[in-house]
Amino acid sequence: MRTGLMLAVILLPFIGGAFLQVISFPSKRAKEIYIFSYVLLNTILTYILLAQGTTDYTMLINFAGEKLNIALKVDGMTIVFAGLVSTLWPLATLYSFPYMEHEKNGKSHENIFYLCYTATFGVTLGISMSANMITMYCFYELLTLVTVPLVMHTLTREAVLASRKYFYYSLGGAAFAFIGMIFLIQYGYSLEFIYGGVLNPETLGDKKNLLLLVYFFTFMGFGVKAAICPFNSWLPQAGVAPTPVTALLHAVAVVKSGAFAIMRITYYSFGIALLRGTWAQYLLMGIVLFTIFYGSSMAVKETHIKRRLAFSTISNLSYILFGVVIMSPLGLLGALCHMVFHGVMKICSFFCAGAVITQAHKNYVYELDGIAKKMPRVFFCFSVSALALMGLPGLCGFVSKWYLAKAAFDNATPMAVLGVGILLVSALLTAIYMLSMLVRAYIPEADFDDSKIGEVKDPDWRMLLPLLLFVIGMVIMGLYSGPFVEFFSKVAQGLL
Repeated sequence: MRTGLMLAVILLPFIGGAFLQVISFPSKRAKEIYIFSYVLLNTILTYILLAQGTTDYTMLINFAGEKLNIALKVDGMTIVFAGLVSTLWPLATLYSFPYMEHEKNGKSHENIFYLCYTATFGVTLGISMSANMITMYCFYELLTLVTVPLVMHTLTREAVLASRKYFYYSLGGAAFAFIGMIFLIQYGYSLEFIYGGVLNPETLGDKKNLLLLVYFFTFMGFGVKAAICPFNSWLPQAGVAPTPVTALLHAVAVVKSGAFAIMRITYYSFGIALLRGTWAQYLLMGIVLFTIFYGSSMAVKETHIKRRLAFSTISNLSYILFGVVIMSPLGLLGALCHMVFHGVMKICSFFCAGAVITQAHKNYVYELDGIAKKMPRVFFCFSVSALALMGLPGLCGFVSKWYLAKAAFDNATPMAVLGVGILLVSALLTAIYMLSMLVRAYIPEADFDDSKIGEVKDPDWRMLLPLLLFVIGMVIMGLYSGPFVEFFSKVAQGLL
């Protein structure tokens, strides 16, 4: 029963998208109801699966020997990631319907768009439920294949070039990750994700430095999708995709899959007993801290709204990776908190940007003057997401940053403590690049003529409802974070 349910939530989005290509709908509304229905059904089935708790290792296909097989399981990490994905996807789908009505290019490919869009849901759930390295690797590669058509949806020259770059970077990163899998086959007693790792440091002998080098390459390989420096330039360029796509690229599916994979290999494959205190840990921590500062700095100077938010994503993803490379249960707790909380904060900010693009046709920061008066609901939601990203107490962003800083001080190494300083500088830069947009929107210059904005108003309920729910989520997770933190803490300690 549980195995069938795991397969169902992976395959249903593919099957629903496939039928979309052959069914003739009487109206556009009927097609939207059909799409939303099978996405919502998949979310409900995922909730049912996760509510039943963890499962044992379930092998589906055996290729050769004991290690090479496709297998699924539900553990604490699965519940966190799959819960985030299945919660946000129906809201993103609802938002996409009015947004796609404004797409001038690629309308003839709308059915293909929704096939890939919903299939990404199933693939991401597959990553979350992967029981071993080879299963996660297969779904990880499939994630690239189903998201490339989404990036190039409009078929403009810019979109094609962006999708090509994303494809090349992802393939290169996967090749490095493949190296890690080969070495785990050779030196690990299993490819299964087991808390504590599958390598015994005492039996590696003179191979320890080799395994540390392999871990470094594997981390950087999966880090491509997590937009780690210097492999992050694909992410801002992917902003040419429709906003429902970029929101999921930046908040849920692609980038979080990269961060999730790094958590798996660090705590469940190589093991922190092997990695803690080594040159690999400190080198990766340095790269991660540089990425945090770089992303925030680039966001300050960027004037294109979606690209500014993309650079913000680059920075915030490395917040998650910083928690990972602290290599302690408290660090993993901070990483899990920020993975979930950032997903809600960032999808809200991207959807607000998409509402501005569709309603006002504004793409740049300097075009936002006085627009909050015309779109009060959207900019209320954008304001909350901006304050949450800055780490304002009472909102969820503060909670995750608090635990990251606490983990860094608990680690007590000079580089980890330096990381707290980088987090503070990044918070200051976040305030600059987010508040500058809000100030323009709410407080235009004295001689501003609001007739220049034109007839602009808030979007319909299909766009506003997800935004309001995200705002409620940010407040609840900020004020009542205890249950979330308690659950994440159990996962971080390997108790689930």
